[in-house]
Amino acid sequence: MLILYLTKWLNVNKKTIIINHMVNNDQNNLNEIFSALSDPTRREMIQMVAEKERTVSELAEPFDMSLAGISKHIKVLERAHLIDRNIKGRVHILRLNAYSLSQVNEWLRFYEIFWDNRFDLLESELLKAKKKEH
Repeated sequence: MLILYLTKWLNVNKKTIIINHMVNNDQNNLNEIFSALSDPTRREMIQMVAEKERTVSELAEPFDMSLAGISKHIKVLERAHLIDRNIKGRVHILRLNAYSLSQVNEWLRFYEIFWDNRFDLLESELLKAKKKEH
């Protein structure tokens, strides 16, 4: 008795894999961004570097926190690609990476359009109901 094993399922379309990894990477990055933005201290830090570039010391100044604690917050923001660090000698300069925020904006824009369409539909249904009453 001869048994044939089909291996066609082992052949993988590489384009599919790349696309899936790209989607997965985008989702992971959004997860990192939202996680980073979930903390009020980090949101305030983002606002500060959005106004102008700051050194780590300048960024730490308004917070009642150790430099080690500030450093941990900065690392979370860096992992989420929300801020970039430029090192000049011993001075670390932090600036906003607006691209990551644009990813969040793009994601939220989808839901803004979704709800706008829903409200438009609701408005038209209410107008139809009002016309039927008269």
